[in-house]
Amino acid sequence: MSLIQSCHALEILDSRGNPTLKVTVRTADGAVGSAAVPSGASTGEHEAVELRDGDPKRYGGKGVLKAIAHVNGPLNKLVQGQSVFEQKAIDCAMIELDGTPNKSHLGANAILGVSLAVAHAAAHARKEPLYRYLGGSEATSLPCPMMNILNGGVHADNGLDFQEFLIRPIGASSLKEAIRWGAEIFHVLKTILKQKGLSTTVGDEGGFAPHVGSHEEALDLICQAIQAAGFRPKTDVTIALDPAASEFYAHGLYGKRTTEQQIAYLAELVRNYPIDSIEDGLAQNDWKGWAELTRKMGKEIQLIGDDLFVTNVQFLQKGIEQHVANAILIKVNQIGTLTETVETIALAKKHHYKTIISHRSGETEDTTIADLAVAYQTGQIKTGSLCRSERTAKYNRLLEIERELGNRATFM
Repeated sequence: MSLIQSCHALEILDSRGNPTLKVTVRTADGAVGSAAVPSGASTGEHEAVELRDGDPKRYGGKGVLKAIAHVNGPLNKLVQGQSVFEQKAIDCAMIELDGTPNKSHLGANAILGVSLAVAHAAAHARKEPLYRYLGGSEATSLPCPMMNILNGGVHADNGLDFQEFLIRPIGASSLKEAIRWGAEIFHVLKTILKQKGLSTTVGDEGGFAPHVGSHEEALDLICQAIQAAGFRPKTDVTIALDPAASEFYAHGLYGKRTTEQQIAYLAELVRNYPIDSIEDGLAQNDWKGWAELTRKMGKEIQLIGDDLFVTNVQFLQKGIEQHVANAILIKVNQIGTLTETVETIALAKKHHYKTIISHRSGETEDTTIADLAVAYQTGQIKTGSLCRSERTAKYNRLLEIERELGNRATFM
């Protein structure tokens, strides 16, 4: 039966040096599963609530001892004696115990830590890797990485509004080759930045954070790096943008641009550069603008809702009904349980929305999302740049999975 014996949380540090939780679940027959919880900097206002202590004398108020107490106390009591294989029942019981629409009582970070640790313990009990336990024998498709190589917005201090400039090695024949291409472009970009006297320090997600004069200058640098590395822009490697527009939207304006001007600006960038994906091009509450953006560009490129949908079936359903966006970013900590995450992926696929599993800017060495991308065949993954071990850990896990699958592996 593999009944849960205990779950216990430990306060650890994330990649920004802030506290987060690592939860370990143990079963009576010796199975063990652990998961660490990420944290975002650019967060949607409708995300599930990350519980922090608020004690200014400890970690600047960012401690998570309250969330840990909830794991070690009521959540531990709730799951004890439950079969580790009853993922949905356990997740639903935790949601019910919390009793709030956004998990603000127990904390989404506490609930998520238990949810993911249960899945890992179940996979251990079955003596299977997580991706196979969750996805079965059909889990053979490896995702195309969206690699963040230049940062702006709240992830860097360089004056750029747009938060992420990413590359997508769409022409690669395997994940191994895709990662190699990305790494080569990353290092060539570093050389180019040095030659131009620009900074090669990196932002929260490992991308470079040079002080450049415009988004166009940033895109020119990336195109130059792609070509100098020996690849063809648009054919081999495309560019993806994450403006994270909610972060610079105020009083009805995107900086100095109206919604109509912002849409026109994005369209101009797509015409002039090999861009095939834009995430959060408009603000999370600008639904009318999103509908117009989708009408004008939705048949041409991938339009991803992140803050717009927050991995929530209710917001995604609204988007489906209003013909808004054509893809969704999937972040487990936006919603707070594995079960709800899977439900959102299923709804997206049912309505032909593309899915992209994603990290957060405050990450850990936990590699769960790599297994989830394969298990649920999301097709794409965002996990940062080609440096910083909390980012490369996910790439390295995917390389392990590719090797395990052997000739059964497919790419994208």
